[in-house]
Amino acid sequence: MIRTWRLDDGRQTLALASDGGVPWIVHWGAPLAPGEDLAELARAGAGDLSGGMLDALPPLSLCPEARLSFQGQPGLDIAEAEGRALLPLLRLEDAAEGPEGLAITCRDPGLGLTWRARIAADGHGILVLRAELESRLPIRLRWLAAPVVPGPQLAGEIIDLAGRWTRELEIVRTPWSPGMRAREARTGRSGHEHPPFAFFPGLGASDTTGEVHALAYGWSGGHRMVAEELADGRRQIQFGNATGGETVPGTRFATAPLYAAFSTEGLNGVAVVFQRLVRDRLAPWPDRARPRPVHYNCWEAVYFDHDLDSLATIADRAAALGAERFVLDDGWFGRRDDDTSSLGDWQVDRRKWPQGLTPLIEHVHRRGMAFGLWVEPEMVNPDSELNRAHPDWALGPADQTLGRFQLVLDLGKPEVRDHLFGVLSALLAEYPIDYLKWDHNRLLPVVDAAQARGLYDLLDRLRAAHPAVEIESCASGGGRIDFGILARTCRIWLSDSNDAIERLRMQHEAALILPAAVTGSHVGPRTSHSSGRTLPMAFRAWVAAQRHMGFEMDLRELTEDEAATLARVTAWWKQNRGWMMRADILRLPTGDPSLTAELHRAEDGRRFVAFAGRSASSPQILPRPLRLTGLDPAARYEMRLANPEDAPPQSRGPVALKAGPVTLTGSALMAAGLTLPVAWPATMWVIEGRTL
Repeated sequence: MIRTWRLDDGRQTLALASDGGVPWIVHWGAPLAPGEDLAELARAGAGDLSGGMLDALPPLSLCPEARLSFQGQPGLDIAEAEGRALLPLLRLEDAAEGPEGLAITCRDPGLGLTWRARIAADGHGILVLRAELESRLPIRLRWLAAPVVPGPQLAGEIIDLAGRWTRELEIVRTPWSPGMRAREARTGRSGHEHPPFAFFPGLGASDTTGEVHALAYGWSGGHRMVAEELADGRRQIQFGNATGGETVPGTRFATAPLYAAFSTEGLNGVAVVFQRLVRDRLAPWPDRARPRPVHYNCWEAVYFDHDLDSLATIADRAAALGAERFVLDDGWFGRRDDDTSSLGDWQVDRRKWPQGLTPLIEHVHRRGMAFGLWVEPEMVNPDSELNRAHPDWALGPADQTLGRFQLVLDLGKPEVRDHLFGVLSALLAEYPIDYLKWDHNRLLPVVDAAQARGLYDLLDRLRAAHPAVEIESCASGGGRIDFGILARTCRIWLSDSNDAIERLRMQHEAALILPAAVTGSHVGPRTSHSSGRTLPMAFRAWVAAQRHMGFEMDLRELTEDEAATLARVTAWWKQNRGWMMRADILRLPTGDPSLTAELHRAEDGRRFVAFAGRSASSPQILPRPLRLTGLDPAARYEMRLANPEDAPPQSRGPVALKAGPVTLTGSALMAAGLTLPVAWPATMWVIEGRTL
């Protein structure tokens, strides 16, 4: 007898079936009819048998089992504490449906194992899947997949993300083919190299049209993704913690949540669902009603060279330009004159700050700004008082290779977490600190899931003790971007590159997963410290205005024209942030590799702003029409170019947007598009639209 279950959220249906073993997914995709016969659907989907196959088709279940001769990657890899491999045979014991979703329990009584899947629909286009494992006796866990989902049969490629320091979030497209695409982050964090996200577009899908399945694994400590096509043509997708991350035998294990989304509106459809998940339900905002403050960070202005007079002067300029938060970066503690010493010694350096941080904080407050501070609590320099007192607190072997002159503190040890909580909590109690920039500047020497669990515990304790403090996740820039860290922090430092050309692309790709409100973007120096490229102020400012805006440069070096431009764009951002920080970001096709465009659509759909950034010269003389998306076809939109002054001398023609407002219907804007003026490289066009 086949038992069946289904979960619906209006955007997608997940249907499951079981004939006594671990259930399998018979449908994940577009909503099914309310009265669909799921048992008949399961029967209709049963595969044939042919030559070269076993006499029964091993099920592609929520946890594929090697014991059943499943010929792909199993969903569970365990051994006895002494190392002998175990091959469980799990049988369905219970499936309970309730307010929290569907809880499935399967057991192997002979081995004393219980496997559970918990699956819930959040009502906003997201399915949340978790797997748990319990054992009567301690066992060694090498791999536990979150509930395994079938790969779409009518999909041609796998899209995931790669990157490196200062060049995060590169799109990687891999054709589905027989065999396995496996990506594993083994650096102890979600990683520049393999962020835990994957997209599976159907044949012919694009940014704006077609079916797309998407998965995001909510874990910060290293993960593994498997997208496998079996010889029989079936496809499976697995996500879980990095293999071997559980370093000691245990009796209880669990995966992080796997977030699943489906769209018939292309990549934008799943992107919007992920953006809203982060913005509205994951990010722990201290005050949701508070406008996102314009941010100033002093790192690329002074680096480790701190003195009150210089920083007070910079704070004055920041406030005059519109900044509302001033962040003191690395160099304020211990004897921190460079990056070789003092990590772990979280006491104010009295050589630089003889009266502590109070004089600077009071000056910042008098200028109407809140105060933020940089910390890197998970790390320690060998040359530090903390390491000399507790050399046993370092994670990994004594003869390990250092990273940025740093060791990693073992957050799996309660005494380490207690110490860090104590010193950080004391700092937050002593000073009126509004914000912490929480950095993570080296890779872990070993794979250890306890490190991520320890981090989560520390962050949760600090947030409970100091609920008004906002925390940003920085990991050498974008080295830890995932939905686990975003359940505990309110901002991501997307990259250590403030080069606006690089940022334009990175922010565009980040819109697949991140809303503007959590994505920090700063106006960097005239000549980028990471690329050496010199760019005009207008372009740098408008790129930052696409996300949570800030400045990070020596403001004393600005010309009058640069300061006026920065102040003007900042004022524009502050006027619009109320709706923009809650807008959906929709990627726009351009037909031009030198043009990156997106549309920010207000919650009520009555206004938008389209950004079209040119990173290089165009292949053709005139820009191609920019077709918009996500608008009401019947509505009439009045549009204005926010920055006609950025047109170059070569723009000589009668482009309507340069002359004044243009009014068109949504259907015309999505079908025919807008004509843009000619632009030099490093120009951003900003088009504001409102319904009439």
